[in-house]
Amino acid sequence: MDINNLYGREEPVENSELFSTLFQNDSLKIESIRSWLKSPGEMYNQEKDEWVMLLEGSAELEINRRTFSLTRGDYCFIPKHTPHRVLSTSKNALWLGVFSS
Repeated sequence: MDINNLYGREEPVENSELFSTLFQNDSLKIESIRSWLKSPGEMYNQEKDEWVMLLEGSAELEINRRTFSLTRGDYCFIPKHTPHRVLSTSKNALWLGVFSS
């Protein structure tokens, strides 16, 4: 058994995201995501349901062509095959993403 720390990870450079898998099995994946986006990121349309929480910072999300402003502690569920992307974030925003099939 290993003990790790969510906050002791590398910080992203401007206009990038860093993904780290914290746990994964056949039906569940938990990721930490650090982002610093000043311009929109990649558009996703995933095969899995996604629950995401913003742990630190602020962000603008586009989900199904609607824009949402998130601050620390905000979370949402994004059903599989729902187009979404991060439009922008504060420097070193930290997310927790849970993906399930």
